[in-house]
Amino acid sequence: MIKPKFTILGGDLRNVELAYLLKSDDNEVEVYGFDKLDLFINQQEKLHEAIFNADIIIGPLPLSEDNKMLNAPFFTGNIQINDILYLLSRKQVFMAGKINEEFQKKAKDMGLTSIDYFAREEMQALNAIPTAEGAIQVAMENMDITLHSSSVIVLGYGRIGKTLARMLYGIGANVYVAARNYGDLAWIENFKYKPVHFKELEHYLPSIDVIFNTIPHIIFDENLLSKVCKDCIIIDIASAPGGVDVDAAKKLNIKVIGASGLPGKVAPLTAARIIKDTVYNILKEIRNEKIIG
Repeated sequence: MIKPKFTILGGDLRNVELAYLLKSDDNEVEVYGFDKLDLFINQQEKLHEAIFNADIIIGPLPLSEDNKMLNAPFFTGNIQINDILYLLSRKQVFMAGKINEEFQKKAKDMGLTSIDYFAREEMQALNAIPTAEGAIQVAMENMDITLHSSSVIVLGYGRIGKTLARMLYGIGANVYVAARNYGDLAWIENFKYKPVHFKELEHYLPSIDVIFNTIPHIIFDENLLSKVCKDCIIIDIASAPGGVDVDAAKKLNIKVIGASGLPGKVAPLTAARIIKDTVYNILKEIRNEKIIG
């Protein structure tokens, strides 16, 4: 079977490591959007050539921070995501993480194959591990006390919340987990964490040393922040806009650490392996569909 040609298009250190991993599997790999780095891999100088040469184009996670420009922190210029769309052909497969709905709709209307690898369950489940470890690392680097015996609360009981609560409990922290769903609260209690309904959250905050937020919309407004202990640290893992009114926190002198995108910062190689495996799974499914069809 002929192996596909890959182009890695922008992104952070995860995509750098991904390029090397794909290359180590004897794939033909080019990159574009990394001119600030000296890489031991072929770097294309022109966007259209980078896309034209590939069967599979893999973008960053997230694809874009503003839904206009490609997320490419190691590139000196700007890459418009619409330009990428118009350079793709129907024979190619484009993958990236957290692709916005407008991009997906345009791609579909143009008959292009655009796949959000971050939407895959295997990707999110495994990605929760470096995210949780990174959050704990951030906490330990900013605390004057140990996590062991500290009182911590995790907001949200999704994939990351579950993984983080388990790790914190293993360290020996007093783990509270806040959720709205009564089924989640029952499971939280079942795992011997302390369940907290969001309606009762303000009653627990004065005794909490570290707050880990995983919910990507504002939870901590000025009213709720006023209940937080002054020595408490809030670690906001959620993607934009996050869960904390940062201006209100500054006004109240509460320390908030924005910590989104942790896998790419604390464990880029592990994160790249997860992306690579997910990409391979997607390609296997595409091949199977074509065979069946």
